Amino acid sequence: DALLASHRSYRSRPTHGIGRFKYLLPKEVPKRRKEKVQMKEISAGTEYQYGDINIQMTSHDLCLVEHFAQYVHRLCNRLSIRVNESYAMPTKTNEVLFLEERGSKMQLDAVLTTHQRVVQIRGLSSTFAPILLEVIQSSQPEGVHLLMKQHTEADFKSRLKARPELEELLAEMS
Repeated sequence: DALLASHRSYRSRPTHGIGRFKYLLPKEVPKRRKEKVQMKEISAGTEYQYGDINIQMTSHDLCLVEHFAQYVHRLCNRLSIRVNESYAMPTKTNEVLFLEERGSKMQLDAVLTTHQRVVQIRGLSSTFAPILLEVIQSSQPEGVHLLMKQHTEADFKSRLKARPELEELLAEMS
């Protein structure tokens, strides 16, 4: 009787394997590490078109600046303006100190964090630029600082976080 229990007769039936779908899915490729961000060629622009332009949004409110950057990105896509990149800059923290009435000791009052998002666009027509700027400014929320400027190599370098420990080790090695 134990011999018969180990035999599964349903495998020979035509309905066997009906719910299986794993063989239909593509094989998963193992995740690779992200490569280092490479600097792209900066477009200078022409007489009628701007080159690479950074639209920088800065605020103390993370949620506000994040949603406004998303809005600007979608607006550019909808208006057929090519968006090169959209990225976040490293968060900056500022400590606000105040001086006591009697004494020279400074006390910590607050810690302000400044969040910055950048939407980089390319090939903006010089006739359409004022219209785009006016639309963005009209929908700019309170507390968000807006800056539109041409992209430079210094902007790319400021995007990457400085690592002083690593630089010291490299200096010691050479």
